[in-house]
Amino acid sequence: MKEKIFGKKLVFIITLLAIITIGLKIYSIVTFPHIKNWNWKALGRIDKKRDDFSFIVFGDNKNSITTFNRIVKKINREDVLFAIDDGDLVFDGEMEKFRFFIQQIRHLKKPLFTVIGNHEVRERGKANYYDLFGPYYYSFSVGNTYFIMLDDSNEDDIDPWQLEWLKKELEAGKNYKHLFVFMHVPLFDPRKGDRKKGHSLSDITLANKLNELFDKYPITMLFASHIHGYFKGVWGKTPYIITGGAGAELFGTNPMHYFYHYIKVSIKGNEVTYKVIKVKSPKYRIINRLFYMAWIYIYAFFSIHFLDIIIFITLLYLTWYIIFIRKKWLILNVKK
Repeated sequence: MKEKIFGKKLVFIITLLAIITIGLKIYSIVTFPHIKNWNWKALGRIDKKRDDFSFIVFGDNKNSITTFNRIVKKINREDVLFAIDDGDLVFDGEMEKFRFFIQQIRHLKKPLFTVIGNHEVRERGKANYYDLFGPYYYSFSVGNTYFIMLDDSNEDDIDPWQLEWLKKELEAGKNYKHLFVFMHVPLFDPRKGDRKKGHSLSDITLANKLNELFDKYPITMLFASHIHGYFKGVWGKTPYIITGGAGAELFGTNPMHYFYHYIKVSIKGNEVTYKVIKVKSPKYRIINRLFYMAWIYIYAFFSIHFLDIIIFITLLYLTWYIIFIRKKWLILNVKK
């Protein structure tokens, strides 16, 4: 009898917990701020007449928590006009992960522009990205500087319509003192050698075509990410920086390339400087990096889906209680 009373109390507590948790889940969805055209609104927050200014570039945070939050805090202390996330904002395009990312960047005190990455388009996330941040490719100017953001999130190429748009944008950009181009997936993988396929655009013919197009224009810097590390060089006549160290897993151990960081770009007259700001990284041993990689995803999963996990466990217990415990009591009562 006491066992039965205890069981009923436990079920009541767990049921109440489930109701509260589901309520919190619904509340978090309903009260989530209505985000629309994020990039366009960011443009409205900056002084577009300034010729001399600094901005931040980073990429591949991919729902990182500890490292990315650390980067956000450091950027808040920087004297910069805005920041640019060069893609892989989230692990996949599930709306819950976008919500988590937005909760993180709401702590960023600087306007933020985004570039769409290959992880954003997973799980039918391309529509979610568009609903939240706006067009997949766009451009804007600040003083004597022109910015072009591209969409190569399919990891293969850019579509013909975007290519024609890009040609017009490069023509417009050549009239400015500085011209920056951003794409998530790089033209080539510097670890594989120039003009070779690696963790880069799979359509080598298109990549070469884009490189030839870029070489015709005075591009100040071509930024990419996708490769989780830091690389700098020149493709043809086009200088590039790959910055993919905003929190995603680090596979390599070479201290020259594989560390968490962001780039501070400073423009003063005709001069442009690039400063690599390093952030605390795991030790340069493969075992440390593998353990850290596992921890990143475990921590992110439980943080993003905490309420879902509680709901699942409580409902699972209630189902088990109804099927097994109640059945056991009914059998005992019948025998009596």
